[in-house]
Amino acid sequence: MKHFLSVLVLGLVCCLASAQKFSWERAVMDGSRTGVVASTADNVAEALGRMDGESAYCAPNGRVFRGGVTPKVASLLLAAQEKMAPVKQVIAHSTREMIRRGPECELSNWFVDALMAAAERLSGKKVSLGIVNFGGIRLDMPEGDVLLDDIMSMFPFKNNICYLELSGKDILALLQQLASSGWQPVGGARCRVRDGRLVSAEIDGRPVEEDRYYGVATISFLLDGGDGIAVAKNSRNLRIFDEYILDVMLPYVRSLTAAGKPIEYSTDGRIVFED
Repeated sequence: MKHFLSVLVLGLVCCLASAQKFSWERAVMDGSRTGVVASTADNVAEALGRMDGESAYCAPNGRVFRGGVTPKVASLLLAAQEKMAPVKQVIAHSTREMIRRGPECELSNWFVDALMAAAERLSGKKVSLGIVNFGGIRLDMPEGDVLLDDIMSMFPFKNNICYLELSGKDILALLQQLASSGWQPVGGARCRVRDGRLVSAEIDGRPVEEDRYYGVATISFLLDGGDGIAVAKNSRNLRIFDEYILDVMLPYVRSLTAAGKPIEYSTDGRIVFED
């Protein structure tokens, strides 16, 4: 009897749970209630506020929260800042926000062009084409101070830098796939697409030659099916380097700062979708 009642109660709970309707809505976390903004290693109190005792939280905008969830969350966040300090160091400056969007944007061009330069340096070979994926860029570039945490969060995946060689015929097939199924960041090429078809493609300023082999830079995730792309299909001279994306992007960012240069880039019409 007890077993039957337990099953009955469980069944009723499941029915009630399944009948309950839930909905989700995106909301911008703008700090409007507290004035909280992203902090660096040097402005924690100004950006995040401070605790007054164990149960009162003094927010940056002057509001004081006593008791409840807010002070508990604030206490945990503030306690973590000492360990977070190393990644909250400002390592660069960006002249403007660069937002991820296809088929071409400042941030994707900056990324793929830097990766091409790294693959050329690592391989000692000329790199004429670069292909990465928008999914590999996990954060927009902020305007102003750029933290180590920003770059680490932007490129968090351990995907190796790769060099390979592809025939022009296979490159055209790959670009056609991008045209019909969803474009990804490309460097070194200028392409025109209309109604899901690749109308034209140039590399090194000339139409792609089907019988010629070109040096290509990419990442290990895209070699054999990542995001539905298999860059390594029919390739030759494939080299997978020990360096991950962050291993080349972070030194690149630091080198800009050391040279007194900001992070900035532009679009150049390398991919045009025609009406």
